[in-house]
Amino acid sequence: MNLFTKRNLFYVLISVLLFSVCKNNVQKTKDNSEKPNVVVIYLDDLGYGDVGVYGAKGLETPNIDALAKGGVQFTNGYATSATCTPSRYGLLTGVYPWRNKDAKILPGTAPLLIGTEQMTIPKMMKAEGYQTAVVGKWHLGLGSGVNDWNKQITPGPNEVGFDYAYIMAATQDRVPTVYIDNGFVDGLDPKDPIEINYAENFEGQPTGKDNPELLRMEWHHGHNSSIVNGIPRIGYMKGGESAKWVDEDMADHFLAKAQKYVKEHKEKPFFLYYAMQQPHVPRTPNQRFVGKSSLGPRGDVIVEADWCLGEFMRTLKEEGILDNTLIIFSSDNGPVLNDGYYDDAVEKLGDHKPAGALRGGKYSLFEAGVRVPFITYWKGIIQPKVSDALVCQVDLFTSIAKLVGSDLTVNDSEEILEAFMGTKEQGREDLVIEATTRTAYRKGDWLMIPPYKGDKVLDEVNIEIGNSDEFQLYNLKEDIGQQKNLAASKPDKLKEMLTGFEAIRGIDYKNVEAVELK
Repeated sequence: MNLFTKRNLFYVLISVLLFSVCKNNVQKTKDNSEKPNVVVIYLDDLGYGDVGVYGAKGLETPNIDALAKGGVQFTNGYATSATCTPSRYGLLTGVYPWRNKDAKILPGTAPLLIGTEQMTIPKMMKAEGYQTAVVGKWHLGLGSGVNDWNKQITPGPNEVGFDYAYIMAATQDRVPTVYIDNGFVDGLDPKDPIEINYAENFEGQPTGKDNPELLRMEWHHGHNSSIVNGIPRIGYMKGGESAKWVDEDMADHFLAKAQKYVKEHKEKPFFLYYAMQQPHVPRTPNQRFVGKSSLGPRGDVIVEADWCLGEFMRTLKEEGILDNTLIIFSSDNGPVLNDGYYDDAVEKLGDHKPAGALRGGKYSLFEAGVRVPFITYWKGIIQPKVSDALVCQVDLFTSIAKLVGSDLTVNDSEEILEAFMGTKEQGREDLVIEATTRTAYRKGDWLMIPPYKGDKVLDEVNIEIGNSDEFQLYNLKEDIGQQKNLAASKPDKLKEMLTGFEAIRGIDYKNVEAVELK
């Protein structure tokens, strides 16, 4: 037997061994023996190039890098949307967000987006004997939308499958700027009730627009309403002073809640959705992390988030459950620099490329809007590798269901557990992506974007958003930066892509209304 044949035989044996490990572990869950904990760690606006192993410069992310080097690092991992609310909806429900007309960036007063009758990952997990929790950013609406913030706010995360929910309602830059503990504002003084309004200010309340002398962070666009902790926000808020968060302590606060949950629920299998707020604006690193990158606050909060992940991993290890915990790490959409505040994100960028080699960013149908860092890690089960498999967050529902022994499926969510476990090179075949209600189609190495009206660049954030009067067709394997539109020179491929796209969307592209970004 020559050296080449021996080497091939070795690789075959290793592949068979890894497949057997994965298969046996899935079988264990079906037999109701020890089931794995499942943790989704979800960052906010983290770009494809914002992590060390994905090529970041000017900051270090040793803990995320260690996760990638010890697990599967995906090069073709996708969010379902280029903005946050739709992506979170897709992740938790296994449904493409463009199927829900209300799945858009929501204000803090929006009603609950997920139907209480709708199946979700936490509901599916509960049916399999799991404890379920969400800690961190929610941004999927609460209650009826006309909420009394001084009473229990329902329905919310608890009504769509989470036993425990410690969240912020929307985003760090929107009111209400308070934490919500299982439907109740944490630390609220009933003598100082909260009032929220997104249309008009309350009499006598200072704003970023009218009272710049009170600001410690200057607004650039959109963020000029109520001032909390010297930071102007979106929307108006009155009252609730004792309950308002301290921005610089938010990362520590959510980390402590996630660690506490693990320590108190380690005896039974749990599903934890740990949704960090970084690096979304306003970027307010704890003083311990100020200056830890060369990129200003945006880089510093990514370093902070990396530290939080490291501390969380240490807790899993100390509690003796790291070996039985599947960790899925990703981001809700691509990067944006100036997204409402002057914080030196543009000025201190240097050689760092938040999107890596990709084109576009948050809000964009180009790759940087939806292709994000995506890592799966399970100590002793998942073997380290870099995978080119096409995977999407919408697939977590059905794939996790397979892992824990559930027969539940959702049409948009494909069962690609072996790709997530790193034992199969093939993921899903095709994918519809979304950005601000516009959709495009990825299949194999190709991406097709239909014509859309509107500006080609979103000036406020200086991002190309993918609009064009013509079809766009790119071979991502040969042209990852999407610089060469092949629609005119590859008519047969364009027709093939359009046919696949229309089959999923269920409409003729000629009847798709071109949407202007608002």
